[in-house]
Amino acid sequence: MNIPRSSFPRIVIIGGGFAGIALAKKLRNKNVQVVLLDKHNYHTFQPLLYQVATGGLEAGSIAYPIRKVVQEYENFYFRLAQVKEIDTEHKKVIADIGDLYYDYLVIATGSKTNYFGNKEIEKNSMAMKTIPQSLNIRSLILENFEQALLTNDINERLSLMNFVIVGGGPTGVELAGALAEMKKAILPKDYPDLDVRKMEINLIQGSNKILDAMSAKASQKAEDFLRGLGVSIWKNVKVTNYDGKTVTTSSDLIFESATVIWTAGVKGAVIKGLHAESLVDRIERIKVDEFNQVHGYEDIFAIGDIAMMETEKYPMGHPMMAQPALQQGALLADNLIKKIQNQKRKPFLYRDKGAMATIGRNKAVVDLPKWHFNGVFAWFVWMFVHLFSLIGFKNKAVVFMNWVYNYIRFDREGRLIIRPYKKKSSQSFIPDEM
Repeated sequence: MNIPRSSFPRIVIIGGGFAGIALAKKLRNKNVQVVLLDKHNYHTFQPLLYQVATGGLEAGSIAYPIRKVVQEYENFYFRLAQVKEIDTEHKKVIADIGDLYYDYLVIATGSKTNYFGNKEIEKNSMAMKTIPQSLNIRSLILENFEQALLTNDINERLSLMNFVIVGGGPTGVELAGALAEMKKAILPKDYPDLDVRKMEINLIQGSNKILDAMSAKASQKAEDFLRGLGVSIWKNVKVTNYDGKTVTTSSDLIFESATVIWTAGVKGAVIKGLHAESLVDRIERIKVDEFNQVHGYEDIFAIGDIAMMETEKYPMGHPMMAQPALQQGALLADNLIKKIQNQKRKPFLYRDKGAMATIGRNKAVVDLPKWHFNGVFAWFVWMFVHLFSLIGFKNKAVVFMNWVYNYIRFDREGRLIIRPYKKKSSQSFIPDEM
């Protein structure tokens, strides 16, 4: 990988997501050599992927070059690489561009879509964890309407205009709201010769409420907002299969749909090489102690979605969200320096700053530790928090101007089919996130 030797300890970080970037920033200009590896050369602001998928934002406005983040850091190196395996015995990372030895290794690979072992659903549905996947969804949505104009088969037309979203968490709720707003204000003008009123948006949730990680009040208000926008919500229903045309469920419900978007779960993006006892089977997260040190290893750490730190309050690990990742990354930087200097480390204590979700124009729900509110004010809070969290002034400015324009004109000008999307055949199927 052409990383020069150094007298400083080498810390290798795998992953440039929220956790990896937070760690890298805190290690800036310390007496260590830092190498950051990622399969993309950009950091993705994942909470706004749904806006890319529905034409509200362009992909470049929620992505930021990793090299620009670290370009002024001393003794810091970035390599574009797909890590294949970790050789813990020889303390080296094996990647597609070569091998790299480490003194300390930090795994911050995040999460990927969890299909719970259903290969048919994985093959035929759409995921939304990366920018390429969001662009695929955007293309497919628009292609469906173009195709609906051409077909004389009423059943095929209805199938093309029926969107099924599986999973009622923040991603599913926000995506359903965005699609509903497109149906209301944008698609009728784009397709005046198509009866867009026939478009259906079905949100399927396996539990008895949407946004089940938020308060009951926030969940009910979000449901009211969605139903007011025309979204059909199906609770206590689990999708059992999708063959590309028909969605079957655990109940008697059957949906004929050309587009199923799967947001029903995530699991850790594990790299081969760790002992089996270090992993949690069902969700594939890595077991760590209160210092984010991987069980069974002295020199390997895990942070963010991939880390499963068991506590009394979080017996299955912290929420797989941005805030735990940011906080773990920042603290681990201090603890690594302390470990190198043989000083006492500080255990991780998660500071819950709340949760929020937007359902559409002037509609959002916010749960803070001591406050719960919804509506217009919650919507402005949601916008401010997300703008503030974006990396880079230009990205903040572009997103803000897009939101202002979209609000005034009630429009989404990013509805472009830049690269047509073709569904995979069974012979050539390769998971999107490999």
